[in-house]
Amino acid sequence: MPAPESITASPAFARVVSELRRAGCVFAEEEAELLIAEASDPVELDDDVRRRAAGIPLEYILGWAEFAGRRIKVEPGVFVPRRRTELLVNEAAVILEAADASQPRVVLDLCCGSGAVGAALAMRVPGLELHAADIDPVAVRCARGNVEPMGGHVHEGDLFGALPLLLRGRVQVLAINAPYVPTGAIRTMPPEARLHESRLSLDGGADGLDVHRRVAAAAPEWLGPAGHLLIETSEQQALATASIVSAAGFTARIVRSEELDGTVVVGVLPDFAGALPR
Repeated sequence: MPAPESITASPAFARVVSELRRAGCVFAEEEAELLIAEASDPVELDDDVRRRAAGIPLEYILGWAEFAGRRIKVEPGVFVPRRRTELLVNEAAVILEAADASQPRVVLDLCCGSGAVGAALAMRVPGLELHAADIDPVAVRCARGNVEPMGGHVHEGDLFGALPLLLRGRVQVLAINAPYVPTGAIRTMPPEARLHESRLSLDGGADGLDVHRRVAAAAPEWLGPAGHLLIETSEQQALATASIVSAAGFTARIVRSEELDGTVVVGVLPDFAGALPR
């Protein structure tokens, strides 16, 4: 791959930047570098630039998204991992690293999409028993490409119904980035998400919290001793998500990162609330 300075000095760079700017790409220079670096020849580059100018998400064109310091494979239609979800990974890693080493480190990445959260955790915390699940067969296929090389297992189905019974009562960290966009707000999302990502990965019901309710209600029977439930949510929905988690019997707290623009609700069952990192 050419060095970045070679790319920016190439005759193609200025042309690609100009085309991307005309199409309204805010980060035209950065995207041009990636497209030029990844294209195998000028014909492929021209096709990639045309697709990007037409609004196809950059990650679908490249075939990967940058997430938590690594490249995650993504396929068209699969939810593209956002930087804010790195907060979910960070909080889960803190819990796993502080846990009793004698307990099995069983992690469940539920509503996994590309499997980005599980794969990132496996990279950061060695020795995990990693499971991921999604209802969308396209996402499941994509997640297998990211999770199985890390030694994990990917299951297809609706939430906990996808899982083998042997996981019941054993999960130490249940991390979930479920759809939490209210149905009526989907029309206001950027076209890249609204037109190209699966609606299954976006639509959280009337208030955006339908899946949060289902997960919180069923989570206690799947968590092991001192198990934790972590749910990504929005800053505006955080109190409502925390209330849902509390109503399911958990002690809940809200974690917010302004740097990542991320919000996560962390819950632990009361008998183990003392184990919840502060």
